[in-house]
Amino acid sequence: MPARSTTDLDLRSPASRIIIGRAQLGDLEALDRILRALQEPLYAHVRAILRDDDIAHDALQDALLTIARKLSQLQEPAWLRAWAYRIATREAVRHGRLAKRWVSDTEPHAIDTREADGPDEPRYDRELIEQLPTLVDRLPAASQAIVRMHYLQEMTYVEIAEALEISVGTVKSRLAYGLQALRKRLGVPAT
Repeated sequence: MPARSTTDLDLRSPASRIIIGRAQLGDLEALDRILRALQEPLYAHVRAILRDDDIAHDALQDALLTIARKLSQLQEPAWLRAWAYRIATREAVRHGRLAKRWVSDTEPHAIDTREADGPDEPRYDRELIEQLPTLVDRLPAASQAIVRMHYLQEMTYVEIAEALEISVGTVKSRLAYGLQALRKRLGVPAT
């Protein structure tokens, strides 16, 4: 599935806050636009966690239903994407009964954290980024989710931390671990 939705609504744009506000006030057309904009990226996220199309579709439907029901409670429209990813992540874990696997995969890894201590948004080889969709499936679930959210869904460290309810430092270290594992598989020397 593509990393971005094919709808006309970009949820990262300031103009989307008006649509979100309208949906929060009960405008069903605005709500439909929001859900359509979220559907593809959330499906890709949930599918990457569950690795099963049927269960991913069920989890996505429950996540979208929760988003629709609770959208009026969202206090800051700018956080819609992170909030939606948090809901989708929870639904994926619940549907997949992955609680034990998720906990074991989210344990801190003994890694070289020099990359995580660098600048906020490090730059990486473009070819590596383009190959990520096919390579990240072999990563531990925690690193895989963060790599997908950061590079494929273009979420910031803060948005990912909010969505997964972890610290920004943990996001950076898991991202560094995931990238280190990918480099190793590709035979690319560490920078």
